[in-house]
Amino acid sequence: MSHTSAAGRSLFYLVVAGAAWGTAGAAASLLFLASDLGPLALSFWRCAGGLLVLLGVLALRRGRDSGRPRPRPGSLLFTGLMFTVFQAAYFGAVQQTGLAVGTVVTLGAGPVMIALGARYGMGERLGAGGTAAVCGALAGLAVLVLGGGDAEVRPLGVGLALLSAAGYAAMTLWTRAQGRRGAGGDVLVTTAWSAGVGAVCLLPLAVLEGVVPHTAALGRVLWLMAYVAVVPTALAYVLYFKGAAAVRAATVSVIMLIEPVSAAVIAVLVLGERLTGAVVLGTVLLLAAVVALIVGEARRPADGPVATGGPGAAGGPVATGGPGAAGGLEGRPAAVQSAAR
Repeated sequence: MSHTSAAGRSLFYLVVAGAAWGTAGAAASLLFLASDLGPLALSFWRCAGGLLVLLGVLALRRGRDSGRPRPRPGSLLFTGLMFTVFQAAYFGAVQQTGLAVGTVVTLGAGPVMIALGARYGMGERLGAGGTAAVCGALAGLAVLVLGGGDAEVRPLGVGLALLSAAGYAAMTLWTRAQGRRGAGGDVLVTTAWSAGVGAVCLLPLAVLEGVVPHTAALGRVLWLMAYVAVVPTALAYVLYFKGAAAVRAATVSVIMLIEPVSAAVIAVLVLGERLTGAVVLGTVLLLAAVVALIVGEARRPADGPVATGGPGAAGGPVATGGPGAAGGLEGRPAAVQSAAR
């Protein structure tokens, strides 16, 4: 398989994963409206449900050698812990400083940390064009998320958001480093471990918040929870780990900003939210940056062995995957309601 076709496939995996993470925001919003389930409890059920799905797939595949190296236990544990830090710190940031600021700081700081880590830790250069694309993506994110409402900045919340971004950056850089060494391992195993570690870490917090939903529409709630577990968790994280192992780390972080774009589109088309100038401008800036980096990545020569899967380690950002639905959603555009990563 040529490098161009392999890169194209990896980029496609990342785009689909980012779009799937964006749908989680709408699903979470509907869940919060239909039940008293809180964000930490939803994150726990998302991880637990995703783990069950992945274990089922692994059981069906038992006896058939995947042909991939087995991830090391330490690598899997690290990925799972970063996955959990990413989400838990994000939820704390949202609680302290609000959804808009928590989202912008987490998703905005992530690409910067990843670009610096990739440059000085792995020698990956973005170049002038790549740097301009990253700056454009961050500008688009700020316009998209902050353009529709007030924001209050609190130091503790910003600190937690930066911790969340650090967890996401560590997960992405680790995945990329493993992929370059050809030691990424089986992405199904990696994702299952990440979901399992997240579920274990989140269970005590979910119990304190209220882990069992109370609702008059139980069927609807169960259907939405199943969707969140299968599509933006089990499927999206498998694709994320596949793509992140083969694509430059900074490019991965920008492509995953498709998540708030996907959430904004769903908000307008499905949830009936008003299409504002900020949504249009932010979406255009983000998509332009993503397209520029995708074109550049597809043309880039191969730089070493790449596994078909991730390492063995989060938001994305993680009980839920990247920053996600965290409470205080009322009155906020769905572009910042994503429970996805």
